[in-house]
Amino acid sequence: MNKYNNRFSLDNKTMIVTGACGLLGREICKALAELNARIVLADIDIMAAKNLKEELWDAYGASIVAFPLDISSEDSVNKLVDELSKQTISVDGLVNNAYPRNAAYGTIFENITRDSWRENIDMHLNGYFNVSQKIARIMMQQRQGNIVNIASIYGMLGPDFSIYEGTTMTMPAEYAAIKGAIINFTRYLATYLAAYNIRVNCLSPGGIFNEQPVSFVEKYKQRTPMGRMGNPEDIAGGVLFLLSNLSSYITGQNLVIDGGWSAW
Repeated sequence: MNKYNNRFSLDNKTMIVTGACGLLGREICKALAELNARIVLADIDIMAAKNLKEELWDAYGASIVAFPLDISSEDSVNKLVDELSKQTISVDGLVNNAYPRNAAYGTIFENITRDSWRENIDMHLNGYFNVSQKIARIMMQQRQGNIVNIASIYGMLGPDFSIYEGTTMTMPAEYAAIKGAIINFTRYLATYLAAYNIRVNCLSPGGIFNEQPVSFVEKYKQRTPMGRMGNPEDIAGGVLFLLSNLSSYITGQNLVIDGGWSAW
């Protein structure tokens, strides 16, 4: 009678969310709390993580722990793993959502220095590798797990630079390289870890509304078949699907949530 409800359930499943306090991370954590998951809030801003923990506890009574995590630091990731072991916390799912970047991030292409390029690749892409490797080891021992990487439509498509005209915004070259690599790294992990009953998928959002300039928002809406930018709830729903057993035969895939942007 409740076959599909049971497959969608995340009751008492332990989910790590990196970048838990960011725009997408907060909504993902709220969605997980609503479904009674146990949540590990992992964020570089531990005070923000503790505040979010209290907020989610008050709203949902969710079982939550908060850990400081800098995904670009191997030492920081190792400390998280050690704490999980000390507290005997199993790991059912990992959402790689953190978005680290340096002060020069967003510099126009012709002015990017090699050092800045390398630093951003190291912080973001290598950070996803760092977390995935350490948490996958736990999942391999458990012989089960689920990893969702947050990628982007700009990891699979060239940017439409016309939507940025008249603003100070641009689409960073580093972002395209990083997100494209994450999509294929996801495919690699999916085939490598399948023997351990570990599924690995990624999710590519389109543009998410975040108080961008009006001209940008209007151009984006006109460029998108559904006529609007995305919101964090749109992305959280996709993450829940990939983490649940409703997607139990899906691995190595890139779920695109972009209002039809990539369908043109």
